[in-house]
Amino acid sequence: MSWYFEVLKKYAVFSGRARRKEYWYFALFNIIITILLGLIDGAIGGFDPENVGLLGGIYALLILIPSLAVTFRRLHDTGRSGWWWLIGLIPLIGWIVLFVFMVLDSDPETNEYGPSPKATEDPQLVD
Repeated sequence: MSWYFEVLKKYAVFSGRARRKEYWYFALFNIIITILLGLIDGAIGGFDPENVGLLGGIYALLILIPSLAVTFRRLHDTGRSGWWWLIGLIPLIGWIVLFVFMVLDSDPETNEYGPSPKATEDPQLVD
């Protein structure tokens, strides 16, 4: 959960780099929270199968900027510009390409976006 909060601390930080662990733990907790909010929306009657529920919609708006920021930083970690996230707007092929970029290992050397986060990692965040 510390990785999730680490991303939220960097709410709108689009510069720098993010490790795979940071990105994927953030994505995992987003999925879990979205499912829980969907269940709560369904229980209180605020869920419509054709639309997003009230709580889910509010959460999605709140998490939009941190999601984009961590995606930019993850792309920077692989040596790509953050604007590569736009490839995800292409149905299927774009999603596959973006997924591959997200699972690639970090660039081990310092690149134009900063030093490798593996080399400068906070010891408290290590497994």
